[in-house]
Amino acid sequence: MTILQRLGHQIQHLFPANEHGQERAHWFLLTLQSILIPITASRTSNLLRTIATVFGCVIPQSRFYTFMASSKLPWDRIWTLLWKAIPDPLTDGRLLLALDDSLNPKTGKKIFACERTFDHAAKTNQAQYPWAQTLVTIGLLRIIHDRWACLPLAFAFYMRAITVKQEKRTVQGKSPTFATKFEQAVDHIKRIATVFVECPVLVIADSWFGNNGLWQPLRSALGSRAQILSRLRVNNILHDLPPPHSPGSPGRPRKYGERIGSVTIQAIYRKKDAKTYTVHLYGKHREVQAASQVVVLRSLHTRVRVVWIYRKTQWLALFTTDLDLTIPQIIEYYGARWKIEAGFREIKQEIGSAQTQTRNPDAVNNHLHFCMIATTITWIYGASRLKAPPRRYATNQRTEYAFADVRRALAHEFSD
Repeated sequence: MTILQRLGHQIQHLFPANEHGQERAHWFLLTLQSILIPITASRTSNLLRTIATVFGCVIPQSRFYTFMASSKLPWDRIWTLLWKAIPDPLTDGRLLLALDDSLNPKTGKKIFACERTFDHAAKTNQAQYPWAQTLVTIGLLRIIHDRWACLPLAFAFYMRAITVKQEKRTVQGKSPTFATKFEQAVDHIKRIATVFVECPVLVIADSWFGNNGLWQPLRSALGSRAQILSRLRVNNILHDLPPPHSPGSPGRPRKYGERIGSVTIQAIYRKKDAKTYTVHLYGKHREVQAASQVVVLRSLHTRVRVVWIYRKTQWLALFTTDLDLTIPQIIEYYGARWKIEAGFREIKQEIGSAQTQTRNPDAVNNHLHFCMIATTITWIYGASRLKAPPRRYATNQRTEYAFADVRRALAHEFSD
């Protein structure tokens, strides 16, 4: 039995055993397969036509639209099943979780979770405040056939407090409640950590999440298992390690050593101590100039390892609370964080979540769940293969396979 057949049987058993429950399970698997096959964008109307054309199952349109807006689909149990189905999820004994937020622009009124949101990455020909949904997404970073990949594990719609107050509709039978992006991220990480027990959890995020707003609640929830890896701002102030406390001396032990200046000052000072490291970065083995120091970061109230990476004319500083990580590991893991940005493109454009026309809260929520799960199953299938699929459009600069190549191989297995 292949990994796809096994997952199909396990998902089917999560639905009620009565006739209506099994019918819903059958439609669920047909919808999921229609999204996985690279035929068309995953709009609800397109999925209905794909089910009829490819699989020969004719579903009344009204009943299928009611199914896509159902509030009874067991998403929590399905996600838990997929988390457990990921082969070898750990990297160097750690669970690497990428955390980031993204915008999903929409056109139309009364779309669930849509609001005017500032887009810091907007280009000159784009609106700075698009009408869009804000998604807080967590993905698993894992090497699959010699390349990094990001498997979506969980997501949440972020809405400002005023938008939540104005939203009168329910999702999964519950009224939306306001939560910050940090609270949403910590809640999902806690759920994921209950499945992957006893292993260290390293959360890799950009500088917006890499602060005490994430670190303190995450540490409170997971204890010493929780670690973060992020980028430092250039004006962060660093302190040396505190001197040892002599027994019998008055006062409490010092928490911070002497102030050694900002990240920028230390970058200039540490450049003379930089060494060359060979790091697997962005698909190639590259030579990187870097220097490191263990300091106390006052904003987190803890010790961190700071790594300054020097380019020809620029530099950047990374930090991690996991002091056991080596310098090449820190650089490689943070470089792999970019795969969550590629994952947003895979979900929105290749799977087609950005083209959905749904407005009902349950329909919007269900459709994004379908797209996220389809992406995760595609990568699980890629990890279960004995070798990587060939790249369809290979160039001299890029020969490693792409997400579309795995999806195409998966479609061939469906046809067989």
